[in-house]
Amino acid sequence: MHKVYTNIIQISGDVITVEAEGIGYLEIAQVFTRRGVSLAQVIRIEGKRVSLQIFAGSRGVSTGDKVKFLGHAMRVASGPDLLGRVFNGSGLPLDKGPALTDSLIEIGGPPVNPAKRIIPRKMIRTGIPMIDVFNSLVESQKLPIFSIAGESYNELLARIAIQAEVDIIILGGMGLKYDDYLYFRDILEEHGAISRSILFIHTASDPVVECLLVPDISLAVAEQFALQGKRVLVLLSDMTNFSDALKEIAITMEQVPSNRGYPGDLYSQLASRYERAVDFEGAGSITILAVTTMPGDDVTHPVPDNTGYITEGQLYLKNGVIEPFGSLSRLKQQVNGKTRDDHRTIMDTMIQLFASYRQALEKQAMGFQMSSWDKKLLHYGRSFENRVMSLKVNIPLEEALDLGWKILAESFTPEETGIKKSLIEKYWPVKPGISNL
Repeated sequence: MHKVYTNIIQISGDVITVEAEGIGYLEIAQVFTRRGVSLAQVIRIEGKRVSLQIFAGSRGVSTGDKVKFLGHAMRVASGPDLLGRVFNGSGLPLDKGPALTDSLIEIGGPPVNPAKRIIPRKMIRTGIPMIDVFNSLVESQKLPIFSIAGESYNELLARIAIQAEVDIIILGGMGLKYDDYLYFRDILEEHGAISRSILFIHTASDPVVECLLVPDISLAVAEQFALQGKRVLVLLSDMTNFSDALKEIAITMEQVPSNRGYPGDLYSQLASRYERAVDFEGAGSITILAVTTMPGDDVTHPVPDNTGYITEGQLYLKNGVIEPFGSLSRLKQQVNGKTRDDHRTIMDTMIQLFASYRQALEKQAMGFQMSSWDKKLLHYGRSFENRVMSLKVNIPLEEALDLGWKILAESFTPEETGIKKSLIEKYWPVKPGISNL
């Protein structure tokens, strides 16, 4: 029997407080008002005082309204019927398609037992050289994209969704502008990727509690597909909006604030989502790429700061490119030695020479006389920026490695690169165009 109560004792913002017993944390309830029925979720229990966040807001709610607890946490449909569909943060259709009520699963479960995980060892190719060559994405990796508001991080996520060599893409949007939501939907349709994608979208005008549900719904659905042997890539944007929603609810609940007003359990809240990334033994995998915008480009802000302790590296998106310095995939060594025998050499050599190029730029800016070596570095660096760093570049890994050799040969002699002779003999272009700049 579902428990029904009529003693709403407090309404604060979108949070109502009811006196009730035997209620579970995160349990779902129905609130019956004059305007209809709204869903709510338990977010705090203090003795008999149960606080619930109403999904659609508390407008029209009075203290005499009925609250019926359903006895279970939030549920969402799973299975292949979700593919190609768009839902809101509560799992309801946004695409005018039918609501799905079969194969319901609870969201927000615990991370997978470490004993059931296997060591990540498979690369996910994206067609983006700055990822594939220099910061290889690995199955079951959890990797944030650090950026700032106004950068093209949603365009980067959309491109990865289109090109990543995985079975299923799940996009979780939090606090998106409506235009961004339309961009994701339209570009996936345009490139024929919508049929393998599922979108859970929370826009900035939607209830705050739905923002908190998006990662849990996305990851719960991803887990079901992974258990069926699918390689699933979960794209989340933006985890700072998710954290701000946590802060907003914490303030409403009058919790003691921590750093910059965020709740004291921010680390645990983020970790419980990121730790759902897993490679199942004998089944599929879940890989997480999540945008984290940094207010004021401040990496010490609580959200990126806590994220850095949880995840396995980061990609820095700055001025429209993935920055070589600061970006790091801590698991790339698991896979880039198995791609091609020159992968690590090209990666290390090109980054070392690019660092020297940045130093040459500083010398040039300060008016120092440029040596012939400096001029070679400038030629190389500009070519690297235009032909490799640019996010417009879209080529397979092997072609990107060949391009790396070509760029090196256009600016340096083989001896100047420091690459061992066996690889030079195997990969160095036959007719290098040595720059005389």
